[in-house]
Amino acid sequence: MLLKPTLPMNRRLLLGGLVAAPLVLRFGQAQAQAGGAYVFPLGVASGDPAPDGFVLWTRLAVDPVAPDGLGGMGGPVAVRWDVAADEAFNRIVASGEAVADRTDAHSLHIEVEGLRPDRPYWYRFTAQGQQSPVGRTRTAPAPNADVDRLRLAVASCSNWESGYFSAYGHMADEAPDLTLFLGDYIYEYTRTGAQAANVVRPYGLEEATTLAGYRNRYALHRTDADLQRLHAVAPCLAVWDDHEIQDDYSGVWSKTPGVMPNDFLLRRAAGYKAFYEAMPIRRTRLDARLQMPIYRGVRYGRLAQFFMLDGRQYRSKQACADGVNGGKGQVVTDAACPDRLDPARTFLGFEQERWLYDGLARSQARWNILGQDLVMAGLRFGNGDAETRYWTDTWDGYPVARDRMTDALATLKPRNPVVLSGDYHSFWTNDVKRVSADPSSATVATEFVGTSISSSGPPYDALMANMPNNPQIKFFDSRVRGYMSIDMDRDRMNTRYRAISDVRDPHAAVSTLNSWVVEDGRPGAVAA
Repeated sequence: MLLKPTLPMNRRLLLGGLVAAPLVLRFGQAQAQAGGAYVFPLGVASGDPAPDGFVLWTRLAVDPVAPDGLGGMGGPVAVRWDVAADEAFNRIVASGEAVADRTDAHSLHIEVEGLRPDRPYWYRFTAQGQQSPVGRTRTAPAPNADVDRLRLAVASCSNWESGYFSAYGHMADEAPDLTLFLGDYIYEYTRTGAQAANVVRPYGLEEATTLAGYRNRYALHRTDADLQRLHAVAPCLAVWDDHEIQDDYSGVWSKTPGVMPNDFLLRRAAGYKAFYEAMPIRRTRLDARLQMPIYRGVRYGRLAQFFMLDGRQYRSKQACADGVNGGKGQVVTDAACPDRLDPARTFLGFEQERWLYDGLARSQARWNILGQDLVMAGLRFGNGDAETRYWTDTWDGYPVARDRMTDALATLKPRNPVVLSGDYHSFWTNDVKRVSADPSSATVATEFVGTSISSSGPPYDALMANMPNNPQIKFFDSRVRGYMSIDMDRDRMNTRYRAISDVRDPHAAVSTLNSWVVEDGRPGAVAA
């Protein structure tokens, strides 16, 4: 007999590690058959909404971090999925059966079609006589629909070792229409030695370099109750940054000296496959070049057009990262590193650049949102003279590519371009300037950068000392962890920086650090 979810969940139940069956989850209780381990300990998720459907995700496992990365599962498993127009599943509007097998670590990506636009749906999976938690999702509005409002939750940088994911629980409480994950959903490394002194909850895993290693990182994160609950209440759009593979990698180049691109590509391919298996994104595969396309556009009626960008896979090698022309590490001057200004260098890859510019030219949306991984507006360490230093891992390492982007924004004039960024574990409110080397040039877009879910931030005082040389940065704070909550309507976008009281406290409270408003037709944010 199938057991129907009926009981509400204490959202803190899963905090602190792996969970044994039976398991109580967000929308109810789902128990294993007698003598059988629960196969849905990683929850459910949805993503990439379209006007007629979305992607539904789950991954079967009975031992989520089994050493082989297969979650303790054996051969193929038949799985039924149901989509209903009501939470009680009295009106099932779509259903089917799929097979979860070893090839994709028993993960499923169900691309549902044929539904009505702009309305909520509920979904669940059934396998081996067991039922998954129930998830809630929503279709996108029809392409030309007049949409009154949209609420976003925006997250990045969740390090299991650094603290609890209470921010995810508070995001779920806000009932967003859509969640954006902007990278560093997992961290590939494990702290050892003196660095382990500040670990809140250990990964208990070696550094991820293989497919099994990456799979287990995602599986461990997905046992977190707050993250499961966020995925279960709203669809998401997800892109990666660097820690899904290796800190500060760039294209086909590892940060580790002596690692050849062909060897690093194998590690990168393993991480990309694990990302696909763990995320509710539409079908994508590694091609013969070991590339996996994930950049894409999602439209929300006439209100918003999302351009979800990949700022890691296709870009040029970091300028002078290996000491060429006297460069040292990732903070360089142009005098020591003329490669930084090479026009042949690209951040997005030229194919993705063309796709983006074509999309911006065609967009009829009121708000054009660029969701991506790294700070775009820039941070210069100096006054712009020959001794000024730049951090080459960000868009500052690719200033000519950034100027192509800002030229496109200025020339194509998409309505209300707003950049949402992650990575730097801090809140920023920025004006994106037409000429990156000239902070007095025209503002062509607004940028909001979200702090980390749990990862520690960069030194506040040291960076604040450089702010007089960066008038394009209106606000900066690296002392708090949290997320961005965004409400947009036809006339304005309101962005709230939400701060967690203590990332080491699984019951942490949340408060609003400050709020910013962008008015329709006026690039640049003002304090609310």
